[in-house]
Amino acid sequence: MNNEFEGKIALVTGGSSGIGRATAVAFAKKGAKVVIGDRMEKEGQETVVMIKEIGSEAIFIKTDITQATEVENLVNQTINTYNRLDYAFNNAGTEGILGPSIEQTEENWNQVINTNLKGVWLSMKYQIPEMLKNGGGAIVNNASGFGLVGSPNVSIYCASKHGVIGLTKAIALEQAAAGIRINSVCPGPTQTDLLDRILSKIGRSEAKAAQPIGRFGKPEEIANAVVWLCSDAASFIIGHSLTIDGGYTVQ
Repeated sequence: MNNEFEGKIALVTGGSSGIGRATAVAFAKKGAKVVIGDRMEKEGQETVVMIKEIGSEAIFIKTDITQATEVENLVNQTINTYNRLDYAFNNAGTEGILGPSIEQTEENWNQVINTNLKGVWLSMKYQIPEMLKNGGGAIVNNASGFGLVGSPNVSIYCASKHGVIGLTKAIALEQAAAGIRINSVCPGPTQTDLLDRILSKIGRSEAKAAQPIGRFGKPEEIANAVVWLCSDAASFIIGHSLTIDGGYTVQ
């Protein structure tokens, strides 16, 4: 553990597994205290235990990011517990039901867009006012490589993640002069439960063969980039979409 983020508070949505959990732990290893918001309580509490085992502090708040009252409560509980908010990683998301666009239902559209896009917007809506009280902060939103390119049978997911990138750019411009830096990350295929669900539909061997680096990413590789974007080392980076995909989208 180093103390680069000592005295700082980081909020991670979707911190119960995968990239979110890895990022929550990465923040803690830098000395930050971490708040985890997620619908999965058991797994969220497991992340809290992992953070405490490395010598930092964390709390879990059960949250459905599609509901404004729950997102507001998540931020309010963060302030009630730690009195400030410095960093946020808006990571919670869903792939929804995959398949041809003409076969998709309005219900699936609403679920994916509400989680992946509305959830990020709601998160920033309530995070930013608290960061302004500190004179600044840093937010990273989790987009996707599918926020940069299209792919068959994941049209709604692609639309939601393209939206996250646009939302990030616009709100980054609104808040830049106020000292809040907002960026996004665009992970390629990363070894998570979400990837396993997607690959069960499109094929693991084909997806791996499409990776120039010859492998999938590790959650920790994405987490390291998120934490770096929040650090002073990235102090001149605003509104950027950082691609972390082993070369997939440059082919």
